Amino acid sequence: MEQIQENKMGTQPILPLILKMSIPAMFSMLVQSLYNVVDSYFVAKISEQALTAVSLANPAQTLMISFAVGTGVGVNSLVSRRLGQHNQKEADAAATHGVILAVLTWLVFLLFGLFASGPFISSTTTNPEIAKLGTQYLTIVLAASVGCFVEIAFEKTLQATGNMIWPMVFQLTGAVINIIFDPILIFGLLGFPAMGVIGAAVATVFGQIMSMILSIVVMFVGEHKVTVSLRGFRFSGRIVRDIYAVGLPSILMQSISSILNGVMNQILISFNETAVAVYGIYFKVQSFIYMPVFGLTHGVMPIMGYNFGAAKRKRLLSALFWGSVIATLIMVVGVVIFAGFPQVVLGIFNASDHMMEMGVPAFRTIAICFIPSAFGIMFSTLFQAIGKGSSSLIISVLRQLVLIIPAALILSQFGLMYVWFAFPIAEGISLIFSILLYLRAKHTLIDVVTH
Repeated sequence: MEQIQENKMGTQPILPLILKMSIPAMFSMLVQSLYNVVDSYFVAKISEQALTAVSLANPAQTLMISFAVGTGVGVNSLVSRRLGQHNQKEADAAATHGVILAVLTWLVFLLFGLFASGPFISSTTTNPEIAKLGTQYLTIVLAASVGCFVEIAFEKTLQATGNMIWPMVFQLTGAVINIIFDPILIFGLLGFPAMGVIGAAVATVFGQIMSMILSIVVMFVGEHKVTVSLRGFRFSGRIVRDIYAVGLPSILMQSISSILNGVMNQILISFNETAVAVYGIYFKVQSFIYMPVFGLTHGVMPIMGYNFGAAKRKRLLSALFWGSVIATLIMVVGVVIFAGFPQVVLGIFNASDHMMEMGVPAFRTIAICFIPSAFGIMFSTLFQAIGKGSSSLIISVLRQLVLIIPAALILSQFGLMYVWFAFPIAEGISLIFSILLYLRAKHTLIDVVTH
């Protein structure tokens, strides 16, 4: 009976294990964030209107990714727990259900992209050029998002087994292809027609589809700790329920980010379109900081889930500790970049003097929230790993809905520069609630036998 990967997550020293499992995911997520920034970098060279259009499309695009990643998180949590319990049949069934659910969810976004993209963008701007560009971009990235859904399903499944290399390769494949084809399709290089914003969207989905093809080949040709098999497949309501017990809160948690971006765009556009562009640049560049932390959670969560399933409380809490330390160090780098060099960051996107005037204080203010958010992310990872997805949802609702939106609305009455303080206010208060929920969750962990 093969248990090599299982033993690794249950027996190796925690810090080296976290680094071994997280660094590939952190690296691939860093490249992932790079192509998000490259997208905006080239679009900004078209015009500030084009950058604003892509920024306005971001909430719906984030919603789509939320469903893909959230379902994957639910599969990851269930597979890792079942492997920790040495229940191979249930782990295989969870992985297979994850792929089917991914395809079904894509069909919903196919319809959204074809029929709702125009009304969505038009509800956020009265500028006809921005509305046109935003609709073109959003239609493509949603309707052709099958690559995103399927690749993420396989990525999360393999991560749950302790295999972090192939998921890294999948993400790198999509990111590199996107980065290469962005300038080619946007500006019409190497004999291709100049497609502008449409080219940015096509490059994005092309990268996702190529990544999906690679993930399918690897999953069905190679040997892995779980097997995805459609032969004789029958839906299990219990397995779907177990997946979404963690996955649905994760979807809602990330979807709230979409709501936040949409509301923030509405608040900021009431001042001017440049404010929306500043927020769009911040949202893309901050992924350089947050994506590695999320990559870290990809390595930490299966370790937590496995050791929870294997009743090894001490190892689970050790993973939380070291994960928090590493996440904090990453966020310190973020504070240095955003608070120390905002002019450099904005200059990359051809920022005008007006944009500089708005963006420099905005970046420095928002940077205050980075370090508290490191702890919030790791607590959320723990909650998801032990099957308490609702606790993660509570924290996200506080951070990105209950606290930040009212704070932004109130502070907007005093001027644009005050709006940015809503971010550190929300993070600080939500961190307090995270600690309280963690202390309550420890009663669950106390019941786990310490090995």
